[in-house]
Amino acid sequence: MGKEKRDSDRRVFIITGTPGVGKSSVSKALASKIGAEVVSIGELVEREHLYTEWDNVRETFIADMEAVSRRISQIIDSVKGDLIIEGHYAVHVVPPEKVSLVFVLRKNPKDLREILEERGYNQRKVRENLAAEILDVCLFDAVSICGVEKVCEINTDSKSPSEIAKEILLVIEGKKGPRVGITDWLGMLEAEGKLDEYLKEF
Repeated sequence: MGKEKRDSDRRVFIITGTPGVGKSSVSKALASKIGAEVVSIGELVEREHLYTEWDNVRETFIADMEAVSRRISQIIDSVKGDLIIEGHYAVHVVPPEKVSLVFVLRKNPKDLREILEERGYNQRKVRENLAAEILDVCLFDAVSICGVEKVCEINTDSKSPSEIAKEILLVIEGKKGPRVGITDWLGMLEAEGKLDEYLKEF
């Protein structure tokens, strides 16, 4: 009976989005507000060697998705309180039935390009991530896997991690409903005549 109670009380929140949108800082800010534990998928993969190889072109480890999924399920089962799982492919490794809500962070591609370049990403990696943001890849995946009723899109532009966490908290507390379809980077760039500049390689 005790375990059933713990399982029903525990909430699992995913914070996802293209690299550079602020997942780590927002996750920490939210965790401090709700007393949750945070699991960073990227850090977990490196720390526990849950990868198959190093991708020289993209300058990143290629995660062993099955191994990551198994480890995430173990972590979820072992945690008694709320859990925040952050990562751009988090929806692919967390069982959808265990997910309470998914928050997809979005960022204007113009600002995102600056952030990715400041991180030292090579141009191919910058272009791929910008294309993913413009084409709503993380949002599409979240809705496809977890269902639109569990997904909330958050525009992070001109907001601090604490402000974004407060916005997320309103949804968690039921004071605001989850929403998708609030950003249209494709339409914005097309209207400004800049779409080719961002998607010329794709």
